[in-house]
Amino acid sequence: MITASDDRAKAILQWLTNDLNLNITQFESASSDASFRRYFRVLHQQQHYIVMDAPPDKEDTAPFIKVAQLFSEAQVNVPDIIQQNNQQGFLLLEDFGSSCLLDQLNDSTVEILYKAALDSLITLQKNVDIHSCALPHYTSELLQTELLLFSDWFLNQQCKLTLSDAQQALIQTTYAFLIDSALQQTQVCVHRDYHSRNLMHLDNNNPGIIDFQDAVIGPITYDAVSLLRDCYISWSDAQIEQCLQPYYQQLKQANLVECDFNQFKRDFDLMGIQRHLKAIGIFSRLNIRDDKSAYLGDIPRTLNYVISISQGYPELKDFHAFLVDIVLPISKRVL
Repeated sequence: MITASDDRAKAILQWLTNDLNLNITQFESASSDASFRRYFRVLHQQQHYIVMDAPPDKEDTAPFIKVAQLFSEAQVNVPDIIQQNNQQGFLLLEDFGSSCLLDQLNDSTVEILYKAALDSLITLQKNVDIHSCALPHYTSELLQTELLLFSDWFLNQQCKLTLSDAQQALIQTTYAFLIDSALQQTQVCVHRDYHSRNLMHLDNNNPGIIDFQDAVIGPITYDAVSLLRDCYISWSDAQIEQCLQPYYQQLKQANLVECDFNQFKRDFDLMGIQRHLKAIGIFSRLNIRDDKSAYLGDIPRTLNYVISISQGYPELKDFHAFLVDIVLPISKRVL
């Protein structure tokens, strides 16, 4: 007898068995993510499927459905949507299994797995027409809103840091510098969370791409830096450059970038700082607002990226000093 743990899960089971006439012989939690969505793995006639549970008052299934179609047409591997119940916020999806890139990455696999992931990324960037895809744009307002997550949730709430006027001015100047860098880059389709937990390891057509519903038109380095400077696993600068160089060459051949590699690397580095500041803010918000403290363990790695990369840019000298002298000692106490 299959049992459900709560009302939403019961409603999913009713939808699968009564409306879709499936014979469900297994029903278990597959994962939850940093949003209000949950995923269940179900078994019907020896075939596994995933059910997305997106409560309509908190999540909208429409962007997921739209982007799934867009990505599929762009010839990257996303799960097929088999059935949908948009009123209740349920989707029945193809199951990519439970092994993500993070589970498979080590020194001997990193090059081949990242090559496959970057090849998929190039395919996406080449095949999505940014003028007709009707995705929202990464505007300066959106980039600023994301950066403010770092100030509001990490500095103010997690670290209990009261900023002086000079510190606030420094942070605003830094944010403006990072936003300018992001907006002057080539704009392409951006997955926006392209990292080792959202890329599933498959036997063929690897990787399987998930969690793409927040896709936008934005800076060309955004997804590459999400992948190579991952909040959940870190690699040496030499390893990152080894992956980044051939990716840049492919972009150049596809006429997606015109700049030289040094400029591309600068764009990549500064984009990474923007993303990592946002991620630190989100990890703090997940802890404080959503009672998900597990993500706090990923802040030191992510903050370390910001500190080490900012050291290489004279424009970020004062911000780097602020992080090292003030933020780092506090973060070691509160994390």
